[in-house]
Amino acid sequence: MSDAGAGPGFDVARLETYLATAVEGFGRDLRVQQIHGGSSNPTYVMTTEDRSGELRFILRKKPPGVLLQSAHQVEREHRVMAALADTGVPVPTVRHLCEDPGVIGATFYVMDFIDGRVFRDATLPGLTPGERAEIYDQLNLTLAKLHAVDPAAVGLGDFGRPGAYFERQLARWTKQYRDAQTEEIPEMDRLIAALGRALPPPERTSIAHGDYRLENVMFHPTEPRLVAVLDWELSTLGEPLADLGYNAFLWRSPYPHWGSLEGLPEDSGVPTLDEYVAAYCRRTGREGVENLSWYTAFAVFRLASIVQGGYRRMLNGQLAARERPANGTAGYAATALAILEG
Repeated sequence: MSDAGAGPGFDVARLETYLATAVEGFGRDLRVQQIHGGSSNPTYVMTTEDRSGELRFILRKKPPGVLLQSAHQVEREHRVMAALADTGVPVPTVRHLCEDPGVIGATFYVMDFIDGRVFRDATLPGLTPGERAEIYDQLNLTLAKLHAVDPAAVGLGDFGRPGAYFERQLARWTKQYRDAQTEEIPEMDRLIAALGRALPPPERTSIAHGDYRLENVMFHPTEPRLVAVLDWELSTLGEPLADLGYNAFLWRSPYPHWGSLEGLPEDSGVPTLDEYVAAYCRRTGREGVENLSWYTAFAVFRLASIVQGGYRRMLNGQLAARERPANGTAGYAATALAILEG
């Protein structure tokens, strides 16, 4: 992991006293550094010492301030990773969940540190075509493994409500958007209506990651092997094509800062979207995927709602900003409309 930065903004001594009894073998002489970039929940590397040497852990907590309903649910992250520990889906080992705000001011959990690479540029510059092909194949394989897990068998039968998934998700993210709305955005109004008119028929229920993309998984330090799926705060019981549609946005995204595969040469090693979807279908026993544009447009709508929430938090002083940026919600909504309308 990388991008370690400034201090934590909470009482490290109090945290060390708490974790010394809450986490077996935690060590002593706690040092904490925040990791910046790529996460809506503040994330920290914790380093301690024991007789064998240096130990490292990861702490993830809710951000400060008033939060939107059902956002930043680190409790869900902890629960789903604990449940998936023995399923073949690679996840970090979680150690402890603390819901007492008296320790550091917010709910947090602790998991083991994993050494590896996180690719923030979807085009994978500097890698060979063979490495790129293997990395995207690993991304695809791991998603298929996740969707094959029986939620009830791993104690997640009540992790969400079965049935009417997209109907409920559309209502939820529309409410999230309305609760955070700062201005009239006609593109969002059009998009919400268009998605509602074209709701696809319901499918089977699986564990849905909710934010499954290249930037939210970790690969071995030197091998093109996926070693951990991260950032589970949006996970729930849902429909597997929600994750696939979200994945598909990489091939249709105009936003390099989020992730985009636009303009790649044919010999890059990265599969085409058709090839990626075909591999997923082969691994999950599907004959094909209808309505992929709807699933992708819905994923981008959800991103637009999240962007609006972040913009509102910035205006409220809950997110640091060097200068007041433009609200990017309308751009995401327009992109989703273009995908939906072909």
